[in-house]
Amino acid sequence: MDVDYGEDVPEEKTKTSGGRVKGRGGEKDDRYSGNAGQFESLQQDDEEGGPARSIEGWVVIVSGVHEEAQEDDVFEAFSEFGEIKNLHLNLDRRTGFVKGYAFIEFESKQEADAAIKGLHGQPLLDQKLSVGWAFAKAGARRKRR
Repeated sequence: MDVDYGEDVPEEKTKTSGGRVKGRGGEKDDRYSGNAGQFESLQQDDEEGGPARSIEGWVVIVSGVHEEAQEDDVFEAFSEFGEIKNLHLNLDRRTGFVKGYAFIEFESKQEADAAIKGLHGQPLLDQKLSVGWAFAKAGARRKRR
């Protein structure tokens, strides 16, 4: 094998900033160009503060629910004020009794407001209920009851 040391051997090409980048993030796209922090939101009412609507309806939180209350007891009490879309009555895994609170979802704000006004402070199975809005708008101050 003849090697001529007098000739100039081209050096290996090194990567420059203008070369092709392999792997993720190498291609140019507009996914991350100026869209940070822009999220979809629910329609805003003109009123400042007050209750906020969830995605599907108006949610009311009920505390002071008796530990031996059944879902039917809570459903019957609140169904007098309108159609209930969803009722969440959480149970303690260890004891199987109600944890003491419930979430009730109504279709309209008027039904939920009537339930709050009608059942706040009323007894259910000899225990006084505390009923209020589960979600409030950012500018609102929640009343502690």
